[in-house]
Amino acid sequence: MEKKISFDELPKAVSELTEQVSTLTEIVSALQSSKPSEKTLIGMDEACEVLQKAKPTIYALVRKGAIPSYKRGKKLYFYKEELIQWIESGRKAVSQPISSEEMLAMMRANVRNKPKSIK
Repeated sequence: MEKKISFDELPKAVSELTEQVSTLTEIVSALQSSKPSEKTLIGMDEACEVLQKAKPTIYALVRKGAIPSYKRGKKLYFYKEELIQWIESGRKAVSQPISSEEMLAMMRANVRNKPKSIK
C-alpha cells in the first residue's frame, strides 16, 4: 500500500505534503474559531430556568455553597455551563430493580401498627 518515492519525485511529494498540511491547519483554525470559548454569564431569572427551581430555593443553595455562583454588589451571577455541569455531577447510579417479594418484605417491616393478619 505504501508508494515508493524515487529521488526525482521528492520535490513533488514535498509540495503535496505542504499543501495537505496547509489545508489541515485551515480546517483546525476554522473549527477553533467556531467553537465558543467564552462562558455564558446569566442572572437569577435565567438560573431559575436552567435549574427549574424557584428563586428562594436557589438563594438557599447559594447560601449553603451548593451551587457555583458569583456575587458582585447585590446581584448574583452564574455561568450557565457551570450550572449544567453541577446538575450532571449529581447523577445517581441506577439501582437494581426490586422484586415483588423484597418490596413486600420492606413494606411489612415499615408498618408501625401491624394488623393481626400481617405477621
